[in-house]
Amino acid sequence: MHRLDAAPRLAHFVFIFLFSFVSYGASAQANLPAVGTRGVAVADPVVPLPPGVPCSVTLYDNETFDDFSLHDFRYTPPASCPGPYAKVVLRADFSVTTGRQFDRTANLWIGAVNLYFGTTQEPSAIDAPAWRIERDISDYASVLSTPQDGKIDLGNVVNETYTGILHGSAQILFFRDTTPNRPDRPRRPDRVLPMSSNALGGVTDISGDGEFARAFTLPTNIERVFLDVIAQSQGGDEFWMTCVPDDLSESLQSCGHTAFRETLVRIDGEPAGVAAVYPWLYTGAIDPGLWRPIPAPQTLSFEPWRVDLTPFAAQLNDGRPHTIALSVFNAGERFSMAANLLLYLDAGRSRVTGALTQNTLAAAPSPQLDRQVSVNDGVTTATLDLRSRREHVVSGYVDTSSGRVSTDIRQELRFSNYQQFTISDDSYVQSIRQDTLTDTTTRLTRNGRTSILRDERHLPLKLDYRYAGLEAGARQTADMDLHFVRAVSAGTQGWPLRTANSDSSVVNGGTLLFAANGSVAARERQTGLQTFVYTDPFGVCYARVLQAAAGALTRASDGNGCADGTTGLRAFDLFHNYASAHYGASVQLLP
Repeated sequence: MHRLDAAPRLAHFVFIFLFSFVSYGASAQANLPAVGTRGVAVADPVVPLPPGVPCSVTLYDNETFDDFSLHDFRYTPPASCPGPYAKVVLRADFSVTTGRQFDRTANLWIGAVNLYFGTTQEPSAIDAPAWRIERDISDYASVLSTPQDGKIDLGNVVNETYTGILHGSAQILFFRDTTPNRPDRPRRPDRVLPMSSNALGGVTDISGDGEFARAFTLPTNIERVFLDVIAQSQGGDEFWMTCVPDDLSESLQSCGHTAFRETLVRIDGEPAGVAAVYPWLYTGAIDPGLWRPIPAPQTLSFEPWRVDLTPFAAQLNDGRPHTIALSVFNAGERFSMAANLLLYLDAGRSRVTGALTQNTLAAAPSPQLDRQVSVNDGVTTATLDLRSRREHVVSGYVDTSSGRVSTDIRQELRFSNYQQFTISDDSYVQSIRQDTLTDTTTRLTRNGRTSILRDERHLPLKLDYRYAGLEAGARQTADMDLHFVRAVSAGTQGWPLRTANSDSSVVNGGTLLFAANGSVAARERQTGLQTFVYTDPFGVCYARVLQAAAGALTRASDGNGCADGTTGLRAFDLFHNYASAHYGASVQLLP
C-alpha cells in the first residue's frame, strides 16, 4: 500500500490503492430516497414481494464488526411455516459510524453455501451510511430446509486511524405458495452444493494460474446443472481494467497482466463454461467522494454469473468423483472466488444417462494487443488497444423419465479495452474505454418442442483520470461512466420471443485538491447520477433517477422512461415465471 507522503508523480497510485478492498448492492429503499440524503442512495429496485405476511427467521441481530473475527450463527427453519414457497428473500441491513474506514468485503454463508457477497459504503467525518440489501434466494430454498450453521464474514480494522465501526443484522423472509400447482410456477433446484469445502463456507483466493477446485460425487439422476459464480477482484487486481502489459507496468505506473480478465469453468480439466468478470468499482475507488452517496452498479451486492453446465449432466451422472474448477484468465495478485452448484434431479428415474455431443470451447481466450509507446522530452505517451473475441458451442442430451432432453448452448464473448496515457514528472493522464459483451442462446428440446432463452449483457466502462502537480500540492480529477445492461428473451421456437430489459447506469465525477503534505485540501465538482430502468412485455416498467452534488442527493424521481410516467414491479414475477417455465430453470433478471 502506498503512503500519502509518496512522491507527487505517484499520487495516481496513492489514491487508487489507499482506498481498496471492496463494492455496492442490489438494495434501495422501497420509497423514493429523500433529497439531501448523504449516506447511501441507489436507484435499484427492492425485490418484488408476493402478497401476504412472510415467516421470518433472524440470522443475526446488531452484530458489531470491528476486527477480522468470524461471526457464527445457527440457522433453524421456521417450524410453523413449511414450504413450498413462492419466494424466499434474504434481507440484510448494514451501517457504519462516522470517521475514516476502508470499503470492506462482506459475505454470508449457510451450510457453506454463499447467499450474499458484496462490499460496504465508506463513511466520512460527517456521514454514517446505512443501507439494506435484498436478494431473492428462492433457488437456494433446499439449503434452508434443515438446521444449518452459518457465518457472516465482514473483516474490519478499527484503530486510531481507521475509526468507522460496521454493524449489521440479517433475516430470511419466507413467502408461502398458496397455489403450488399452478402451471407457471418456477421450478427450483432440488439440491444446492457449495464449492467451498469449509463447513461454514468462505471465499477462496486464487492468483496467477491458480484454480479454485472441488471434487464432487453427485446424484446419478441430474437433468440440469448450473454454477453460480462470483469472482471478486482484490489487491493488485482490484483495478484490473486499468492494467497494462507486464513490461510496461513500471513506465506506465499501473498494474500488470493487461486489462483483460475472464473466468473459466472446467470439469475434470475440460473447458465447460465461461463467465465474464464484472468491472466492479468499490466505494473507495480512486476517490471515495466519487461514490457519495451513489455507489457504482452492484457495488454493495454482487450478482452471481450463472453458468449452464447441463450438457455435462450425463458425464456427472456416472457415480464417480468429478472435479469442478474455476480460474481467472490473466489473474495477477488475487481474486476472491465463491460458487454454488445447482442441481435439478429427475424424480422418476434413479439414473439418467446421455452424452456430451459437442464442445468447441477453447481452453483459453486469445486476446490481441496493439500498442504504441513513445518517450519525448521526458513525456511518455502510450496507446493500448486490447481486444478479445470468441464463440463456442456446447451441446449434450439426457434420457430422462419423460423422454430425451437436449441442450444446445451457443455463446459469443467480445471484450475491448482502449487506453491512452500521457505521463510526465508532474502529471498523469489516463483514459479508458472498455466494453464487455456476452450473447448466450440456450435451446432446450423436449418431446419435439424447443424452448429458447437468450441472455445478452453489455458492460461498458469509461474512465478519465487526470493528475497534475501544483506549486503547493496537486489536483486530481476522475470521471466515471458505467452501464450494466441486460436483455433476457424467452419463448418457444417458431414463435416470437418475449424480452425483458434492464439498464443500471452510474455517471460520477469529482476533483480533489491535495496540500503539499499529500492530505486532501478540498473537493470540487463532485457530482453523481444513477438511472435504473426495467421493462418487460407484460407491461411492467420500473424507472428511477437519482442525482447528487457535493456528497448529497439533489434529485430523485420515478417514472421517467415509463410510458405512463408511473413505476412499479408488482407484476415483475410474470416474466420471471414465464421465462423459467420455458427455460426449465429460474432466471435472474435484476441484481
